[in-house]
Amino acid sequence: MKKFFQEIKADIKFKSAGPGQKLADSVGEKAPRERAQQPAPRPLRQGPTNEAQMAAAAALARLEQKQPRTRGPTSQDSIRNQVKKELQAEATVSGSPESPGTHAVSEPKEEGSGPGAVPGVYFTCPLTGATLRRDQRDAHIREAILSHFSTDPVAASIMKIHTFNRDRDKVKLGVDTIAKYLDNIHLHPEEEKYRRIKLQNKVFQERINCLEGAHEFFEAIGFQKTLLPVPDQEEPEEFYVLSEAALAQPPSLEQHKQRLLGAEPVRAQLDRQRRVFRPSPLAAQFDLPGDFFNLTAEELKREQRLRSDAVERLSALRTRAMREKEEQRQLRQYTYTLLRVRLPDGCLLQGTFYARERLPALFAFVREALQSDWLPFELLASGGQKLAEDEGLALNECGLVPSALLTFSWDAAVLEDVKAAGADPDSSILKPAFLATIEKLS
Repeated sequence: MKKFFQEIKADIKFKSAGPGQKLADSVGEKAPRERAQQPAPRPLRQGPTNEAQMAAAAALARLEQKQPRTRGPTSQDSIRNQVKKELQAEATVSGSPESPGTHAVSEPKEEGSGPGAVPGVYFTCPLTGATLRRDQRDAHIREAILSHFSTDPVAASIMKIHTFNRDRDKVKLGVDTIAKYLDNIHLHPEEEKYRRIKLQNKVFQERINCLEGAHEFFEAIGFQKTLLPVPDQEEPEEFYVLSEAALAQPPSLEQHKQRLLGAEPVRAQLDRQRRVFRPSPLAAQFDLPGDFFNLTAEELKREQRLRSDAVERLSALRTRAMREKEEQRQLRQYTYTLLRVRLPDGCLLQGTFYARERLPALFAFVREALQSDWLPFELLASGGQKLAEDEGLALNECGLVPSALLTFSWDAAVLEDVKAAGADPDSSILKPAFLATIEKLS
């Protein structure tokens, strides 16, 4: 084959060499330029046919294709394209907003806008029962605890210790130290040294003095600040000394200690903002206020843009584990989620949840609204995913953030048994109290 190509190239070169010259001719006797344009005399050797030349040209073209002149798609390009397709397929299966049949979530909107909009995330104060916006809750709870000192200073000081100090490790260390002081008094009531606590003591300063509310607790249970002389020291120092009245009631000290050890921080409870809507074609549309996101609307847009720009660069290098880790990071963007449950009659039950709440909380929320709350039921997410109450997964782990539309159905097997027994579930699915508040989703 190589020899064949060499012959063809030689033939082409021979034809393009121009007219020949006899050896007997003088150097100056050259053919005019016009003669060079005349057809060259046929060489003595018979060249390849037209068909052979066409075949050779095709073969040369194939050889040149095997030696790329420019950089074509590499193996990494192929991997990147494959991973991109894989990511798109996974997004479709998991119910991304781009896939058909899933709920649509718009970007954060201004409060109170859009169909069935919620004005924000609200909380209930466990001390006063007041409904609070997120930016009001901490100040309100602090005020409620401080006002509680006038009625129950021991309880108020315990709440202050556990609520106002954010470092839980420091709180536990300080509370355990206070409990140790009280244990020593209870076990050694006759020994005066245990009834005195030196305020400048290193342990007291490092573990207790730094806790907000600790001093109020000591004073509330009967300790009094007193200046006492210290051996080998000219100046007296300040001590907490247990009063005789408190010492005469040892059970009270033990009770105070148990209350202190068993207390929890006072936290505002998330208000579900339960609402019931009539059947609506807008059931899958959610316009959420910025409270539902850890990021502001602008920050969310910017992060989405950066992720889109980086997907080509990262996709070829990301393993499945890395992608799952990235998905978990994305889920942590959401603190709350708005869920709607479509009932068999088309009505919608809506509530607000923490993104990290577990499925049992969702099932309990639905069950509280049912007329036949004793019947087991099922909840299906987008794409027909069945949610299992007993698995205890978090809502964000099930992809139910920042909003989702779920489908309610009675447990088919149990429903058949009920009907076979001659009974029927109530025709009205929701309790009358909830039906009385039904709204139009618009």
